[in-house]
Amino acid sequence: MPILISIFVISIVLYLYFKVRILNYKNPLYMHYTNGKARIALGVFMATFGMNQYVAYPTQIVLYLTIIFLAVGIAQIVFGFKIFKHYRQEILKAEQMAN
Repeated sequence: MPILISIFVISIVLYLYFKVRILNYKNPLYMHYTNGKARIALGVFMATFGMNQYVAYPTQIVLYLTIIFLAVGIAQIVFGFKIFKHYRQEILKAEQMAN
């Protein structure tokens, strides 16, 4: 249980860090790239938070909520990774064209 708590605290801190970091960028490619990383951190937070709640309160209602949190968290991780991967390639292409 302390591992889950550590993971979701670290992931929410990373999510907030990436969301604030977006404000520093002027290039939309870097903004989308950082937003993908933020979505991954948010997905990890949601998934671990749901698992932690079920470990703390193993009831049937919490089980259903855990399944919902896991599904939404995994969807955020997958979608964030797709955004991250796409814009990483776009940034590399833009840097190659600039050189």
